[in-house]
Amino acid sequence: MNVENFGNRIRQLREARGITQSQLSDRMMVSRSTIANWETGTRLPDLNMLVRLAKCLGVSTDVLMEDLQEPEKMPVIIIVEDMPLILSSSVHLLSSAIPQAEIHGFGSAAEALDYAHGNHISVAFLDIELGGEDGISLARELTALNSHLNVIFLTSHTEYMKDALADHCSGYILKPLTPGKIHHEISHLRFPVRGLNT
Repeated sequence: MNVENFGNRIRQLREARGITQSQLSDRMMVSRSTIANWETGTRLPDLNMLVRLAKCLGVSTDVLMEDLQEPEKMPVIIIVEDMPLILSSSVHLLSSAIPQAEIHGFGSAAEALDYAHGNHISVAFLDIELGGEDGISLARELTALNSHLNVIFLTSHTEYMKDALADHCSGYILKPLTPGKIHHEISHLRFPVRGLNT
């Protein structure tokens, strides 16, 4: 997000129309310091103010937002599985089934949580039985970091389904993981993810 370019664009549009910061603030019904903060990139207008600002400057909101849009990033999908061979084959399977996403595999809840603290994850495939760890508890910790995370549980057992559904998971896959099951869950995500069109 380039807030400096956004601020420069507001200033250039304002000056091109021969409007001072004070005049724009009067039209916008905000303080002059608010306009100054927008133009320096110190603050950003909310959506309502953005619409009002575009109207006052005689442009569309798209023109103003052009500088705020980040280049589209690939969605990130993780899989957490404590069996190394299953984890490796699952990463390859997910990479093949969802080539438009970054796939990262983790062998423990701790590794996945460490990664989640510094990265935005769109979808998490979580084995429910992770050795001495619990995939449902991991899901709760991950969704505490990102409330729009799509959690899809992987298990060989049906008895966990009630707990998984109570936590509003996005999906529940009975092993083995297959391309068909992956595509089905990705096409029915609880929180839609841009770029995941399978």
